[in-house]
Amino acid sequence: MKATVIATFFGVFLTCTYTAKEATKKTKKAKLYVPQIDCDVKAGKIINPEFIAKCPPGCQDVKYRVYGTDIYASFSSVCNAAIHSGIIDNTGGKILVQKVAGHSGYRGSFSNGVRSLSLPRWRESFLVSEGKPRKGVTYPTTLEYSSSKSTTVKSEPKKPEQDLKGMKSADTANTSEKALEQGDTVRKENQTTPVPTPATQMATTTPTPMTTTTDPSTTMPQPTKTPAATRTTAAAAKTRPGLHRVRDMGSSSVHPAYASVVAAAARQVQAAQGRGQNTAMETDSWKPGLSLFDTGFSSKEELNPKPLEPISQGNQNCKVDLSFLMDGSWSIGKRRFQLQKRFLGNVAQALGIGSAGPLMGIVQYGDDPSTEFNLKTYANSKDLRNAIEKIQQKGGLSNVGKALSFVNKNFFLDANGNRGGAPNVVVVMVDGWPTDRVEEASRLARESGINIFFVTVEAAAQSEKQNVIEPNFVDKAVCRTSGFYSINVPSWFSLHKVVQPLVKRVCDTDRLACSKTCLNSADIGFVIDGSSSVGTGNFRTVLQFVANISKEFEISDTDTRIGAVQYTYEQRLEFSFDKHSTKQDVLNAIKRISYWSGGTSTGAAISYASEQLFSKSKPNKRKIMILITDGRSYDDVSMPAMAAHQNGVIAYSIGVAWAAPDELEAIASDPAKEHSFFVDEFDNLYRYVNQLIQNICTEFNSQPRN
Repeated sequence: MKATVIATFFGVFLTCTYTAKEATKKTKKAKLYVPQIDCDVKAGKIINPEFIAKCPPGCQDVKYRVYGTDIYASFSSVCNAAIHSGIIDNTGGKILVQKVAGHSGYRGSFSNGVRSLSLPRWRESFLVSEGKPRKGVTYPTTLEYSSSKSTTVKSEPKKPEQDLKGMKSADTANTSEKALEQGDTVRKENQTTPVPTPATQMATTTPTPMTTTTDPSTTMPQPTKTPAATRTTAAAAKTRPGLHRVRDMGSSSVHPAYASVVAAAARQVQAAQGRGQNTAMETDSWKPGLSLFDTGFSSKEELNPKPLEPISQGNQNCKVDLSFLMDGSWSIGKRRFQLQKRFLGNVAQALGIGSAGPLMGIVQYGDDPSTEFNLKTYANSKDLRNAIEKIQQKGGLSNVGKALSFVNKNFFLDANGNRGGAPNVVVVMVDGWPTDRVEEASRLARESGINIFFVTVEAAAQSEKQNVIEPNFVDKAVCRTSGFYSINVPSWFSLHKVVQPLVKRVCDTDRLACSKTCLNSADIGFVIDGSSSVGTGNFRTVLQFVANISKEFEISDTDTRIGAVQYTYEQRLEFSFDKHSTKQDVLNAIKRISYWSGGTSTGAAISYASEQLFSKSKPNKRKIMILITDGRSYDDVSMPAMAAHQNGVIAYSIGVAWAAPDELEAIASDPAKEHSFFVDEFDNLYRYVNQLIQNICTEFNSQPRN
């Protein structure tokens, strides 16, 4: 009997143990399920702060760009970064990704067959390690993306506690959607009772934004206790008429008659809605789609909105991402503000807005700038023109520098519709002159890859020039003073005449590719072969080639700097980056280089240039080496070139006559075909001047920006 009881107990124990093990296996299987991502997925697109993912085979490709070493900018391909770091190889595999803070600089390097690029700064970073879960961390089976769609991955059935965690994650992801719904509710409440506007008649429909991610600061009204009429008076009191005149006193936005009309309209709204709302008429707090001045709506129309215009492909010959800085200062006056809006609407029509063509957003500036709508809000010219008509004047001073800084940091983001491959363009509208400094803000914007145009109207009169803070501000702000990047209009009433000229310039992407966005951003070191096979006459031709390239760049202590090394068996520093600070000084220094003659030790010359030139390059500058040689080197070039690449030097090789193609490719940065050139004789070097500059600029414009 005792033996039977023991046997029975032992059998039950084994059964329970087996069942527990099976349950544990199932639980572990559910926890370890890993979602798969594509090779082109960037870490910044994934919302989850930490996740395990599976990379497919074939991610080791130059088109999947990587920025940094060990710590990577979130603009990098997750899977190719994992290959670069050695966590996986080109066959794919599981990886663990952890988001960390942004860095002020990322160093490029060549590792595990992947060339990573350098980047001055980025807002977010990530680390990648072996795909093993950390103790105490629960990893998602479905990754959440920053775009409107998320990647859905089939997973094993989850236990109730896992479902609860998933619900919490979903609640977090839907925060922005709830904000949008809340914004729609506010819009419907505030548009129930239309109010006539004292300004020009607005359009009768409000286009629905194309975006699914909205910045609350640009869509939600900010409540305040200050009535519109009171604030208008206060704002007028803040301005300094002696410094910045009001051009249109008879129809200014601060005219008492206009203020009384606004106040009367406010009282009508309060009476109609049956509640006192001092904020109802605070028009400068409202953005497109929220303004109570929109007319032509009825409750029935709100419940049955008109269908949107179909998505337009747009003018595909003008693919640019464009931001207009709209002058909303008090000095412009109400009438001229309307002329400005008409001008912007005509530009939008002439551009041919569309998803495959130009996209356009508007930032209005006064005391402080704010985004009226971003690049992806409107996808056709008609909706864009209607939205422009609804913009209300902000008032304040003409703080152009502050507005440029705002655009540089906030406007051209992926979340706002920036497409990356399209040039970023800012057109600044200025009535008279700025009330702050623009030079520094413009320089930083250009170094971030933004092409800046200025449209100035009615410049300061002779008696007012003493009040101008920064004389010749346009020349200091734009890329070049040739007149391409600036248009001066004598009167707001003749502004319509420059619509077509401006559109033509903005759409000239070949000119935009080499604006000061790339021409002021580098330390360029020329490494020149002075061997005996070159000869005196050909050496002068090489120097002319060097001069022709140099003169295309904007040269100064703060812009592009030029240095030069000549080599034979030995090396000689002709001049360093900090030696000459003007273009003419650089060109004169190039002319003075004397021919050396001797052997050809190209590898030693690359090492010398790395130590003597590029080790002293500025941290925020791209390091570009342009090497010209006419023969095969007596020493190895691959190891010195690789060391230079790992230190962030972008190398271009120019071969003439007997230069060895394999050495040219070894010297050049990846991809070698875009960084190496060959001509059969020295007199044909000139053919590659424009191509070389265009490649330098195209590479610069393809880099991401914060």
